[in-house]
Amino acid sequence: MVDQKIYTASTTAPVNIAVIKYWGKRDTALNLPTNSSLSVTLSQKDLRTHTTASCSASFESDTLHLNGELQNISGPRQTACFRELRSLRAALEAADPSLPKLSTYKLHIVSENNFPTAAGLASSAAGFAALVRAIADLYELPQNPTELSRIARQGSGSACRSLFGGYVAWEQGEKIDGSDSLAVEIAPASHWPDMKAAILVVSAAKKGVSSTSGMQATVATSSLFPHRARVVVPQRMEEMIKAIKERDFETFADLTMKDSNSFHSVCLDTSPPIFYMNDVSKAAIRVVEELNRVSGRKIAAYTFDAGPNAVIYYLEKDEALVLGVLKGGLEHVPGFAVSGTAAIPEEYDASFLEPLKEGITRVILTGVGEGPISVKESLVGEDGLLLKK
Repeated sequence: MVDQKIYTASTTAPVNIAVIKYWGKRDTALNLPTNSSLSVTLSQKDLRTHTTASCSASFESDTLHLNGELQNISGPRQTACFRELRSLRAALEAADPSLPKLSTYKLHIVSENNFPTAAGLASSAAGFAALVRAIADLYELPQNPTELSRIARQGSGSACRSLFGGYVAWEQGEKIDGSDSLAVEIAPASHWPDMKAAILVVSAAKKGVSSTSGMQATVATSSLFPHRARVVVPQRMEEMIKAIKERDFETFADLTMKDSNSFHSVCLDTSPPIFYMNDVSKAAIRVVEELNRVSGRKIAAYTFDAGPNAVIYYLEKDEALVLGVLKGGLEHVPGFAVSGTAAIPEEYDASFLEPLKEGITRVILTGVGEGPISVKESLVGEDGLLLKK
């Protein structure tokens, strides 16, 4: 008798923002990085991908819908994730013949982001983490997040870090097959829960140069890149792990800003140069540097991924002052309806705020958060097809 049941599982997964950046691949097919990296997982209340995975003997083909649009899933990234997860399920079925043969059924995947896609907000990281976790739940796989991170990495490198909450390292590994290129938790969100972040969205437009093509151009042409990968990053990884374990924000801030600058320096050293930051991004740097100067200590840290959006980390105890300064340039911006902020210090040079008034389109206030969460809310109907809004 043909199994007519439609099996489903739904998961949400978070965005992570690296403070020690991943840039460059030693193997493009397996997404093996040239250096390790470290990130902060952000709260899913503010930034998440929600994914439902379903399978059935009645489905005729694998499909993926993202934000309501049918996607091409014939590329190597999706294919690798599907193949690896099906292989793990097939092993369970071989060990227990009573299990339904889900590994042989076609998959319908439906995902929704609650933030702009492909705009430098780590959408692929959350997306592939949610895809892998949802299918793993659907298949009832016993593998832990570190083991699953090897699969998510093949979809999107930084996705491996989104399989954990809190503070996460992606170890570059040394093996040719990538089996030791995995994500590990450095500390849970509960270890340093007062970490906050303000994301200044400069543009929600799709990036001009994708991360994949950009990093390979850097590897091929930048004379600064080898020193960063072999010397600078390994030292900073050790220092950042220590700072997180000791909850040392000043060191965390110093390393975060230096590594962001280093990453964008090798992008500029690429031929032709890659410009992910713009004048508004540079103004955000000046705002943070001036805030730290006036405060007499590092109370905020900027970082920029492969896009113009600024992510500003700070601690909850300094929130009134940090948001008070930002409010001077962002009070009119959607998402910045905040109260209880402090006045801008008299010695602060408010002229640094002017470029933000026209250049920031949205503000997302968030903090450190948890890893993927299984949820009951499904994005497919009883027939396993995309629910129409």
